[in-house]
Amino acid sequence: MSGLNPGKIFAPLLRPFYLFKRRMPLLSYVLNRILTMTVMLFLLGLAVFALMELAPGDIVDQIMLQQIFSEGQGRASRDLRGLNTEQLAARRAELGLNQPFYAQYFRWLNRVIVHHDLGVSLISRAPVSFLIASRLVNSLLLNIISLVLITFFSFVLGVYFSAKAGTGVDVAVTFFALVLHAFPGLLLLILLQLFASVTGLFPVTAYPPFPFSEAPARFVFSYAHHIFLPLLAAFLGGIGGALRMIRATMLDQLGQPYITSLRSRGIREWRIYFNHAFRNTLNPYITGSANLLASLFSGSLILEIIFAYPGIGRLMYEAVIQEDINLVLSNIMFISFLVLLGMVLADILLALVDPRIRYGKE
Repeated sequence: MSGLNPGKIFAPLLRPFYLFKRRMPLLSYVLNRILTMTVMLFLLGLAVFALMELAPGDIVDQIMLQQIFSEGQGRASRDLRGLNTEQLAARRAELGLNQPFYAQYFRWLNRVIVHHDLGVSLISRAPVSFLIASRLVNSLLLNIISLVLITFFSFVLGVYFSAKAGTGVDVAVTFFALVLHAFPGLLLLILLQLFASVTGLFPVTAYPPFPFSEAPARFVFSYAHHIFLPLLAAFLGGIGGALRMIRATMLDQLGQPYITSLRSRGIREWRIYFNHAFRNTLNPYITGSANLLASLFSGSLILEIIFAYPGIGRLMYEAVIQEDINLVLSNIMFISFLVLLGMVLADILLALVDPRIRYGKE
């Protein structure tokens, strides 16, 4: 036994994986990132169920007490407590809340993966998938528009002011970007809400009071009017950090020896900026865009509450207040899935831009 070499035993088994990675490095990298995301999502769900287990009380107490009082079962407090205890135990057993958290988690996974069922809300009795789908489009629309605007203006302004480094305009813009980056997002939302309330130029809510099916054309213009201030808040909250990062990366690239070599060869300045220096700014921004998207989703929770925007963040807030466990867990897992998916897509896009990454080189 002492003469056995584990490397010689497992080498034939691992050889197909090494060959696959060598022949198809990009596909191997993509599959590796997807597998990593799946494992992280699994562990995150297990942690969420464990934390819910540690939290005091559950929704069953509220449901059963409300049901008893709504049915007019007025009794002595001792009899009521005894009745509640029996009913609560039966209700917990029916929902599976009397099982260990890992058993609840695997049962939930089986229901989601095998039956494609997220369950029903314990408060409204509506399907959780319907509630999430009805709010998800609104949150995605808000955050994707914000991300596109932040990306476009941060690149345009960052590249432009990197060419004006040291001038008075550059110093002023850099200072303004730093102020925006450090400004509390909650305070900015409150100030915009007060601005809308005092001036009356914009609605204090972020969604039209009528559905899209009623008047599609009027809904689009009304939606643009309602969403302007929340979109402005999300844009101002993200443009400061992104602009400073693009400007700093461009200045770093312009100081590299290869830029000096290109200039010495007489290559035009605009080609040096856009064909060489600009391309090398994509790597850090692609990496940071995943964090930016995650921060937009997390920040939209407060935004949706203040501006009464019917998004998934506000749905999460309402579910937590009502202690609706099915809705809370599905919301957390779904938002986490979107954030992790954004990070995986950023990694894949980074591998497409920089071939060194999929080969494991720096």
